[in-house]
Amino acid sequence: MKALNRVRCTKKVSVNHKPVWINLHLLSPKTIGTYKIRDSQHMVWVLTGNSLIAVPASNNVKPVILSLIACRDTEFQDNEKGNLVFLGIESKSLCLFCAEIGGTPTLQLKDVDIMDIYNENKAQKAFLFYHSTEGSTSTFQSVAYPGWFIATPSTARQAIILTQQRGEVNNTNFYLESEN
Repeated sequence: MKALNRVRCTKKVSVNHKPVWINLHLLSPKTIGTYKIRDSQHMVWVLTGNSLIAVPASNNVKPVILSLIACRDTEFQDNEKGNLVFLGIESKSLCLFCAEIGGTPTLQLKDVDIMDIYNENKAQKAFLFYHSTEGSTSTFQSVAYPGWFIATPSTARQAIILTQQRGEVNNTNFYLESEN
């Protein structure tokens, strides 16, 4: 398989009764990977109306399950930035996409099934993200707005956003725990 069809992510397993994160590889571009997602501050994503919000993980919180599938169209492939992927919300016909609002790139949800976007002959740039790994974490950079990354704010109950400021106030690195 070519490297462009490989999506790297991590899975939490138990070793000597201690949680350990290991790297996984999804090799089939048609396979949808499903993941729980959290940041280093243990903030998870929840769906509130038609918005993704970051909240502290707890037993009372039902986080969204992120659907991730590799893009077949190689037009925007850049191995330096990561693997091209589409992102959606499991069990919902909602996909993440980027649009400019008031001159600023923003993260939005669109009412469309991830497989409908995947099956299009030409990928829509707004729905594409570069998925890369940094150690045991994953980042998602907008293809439509290079240098803009999906991020959780440091304050709870705020919307998931796009940011250019990595490693400052917002968290742009995420842990993915496989649901497959």
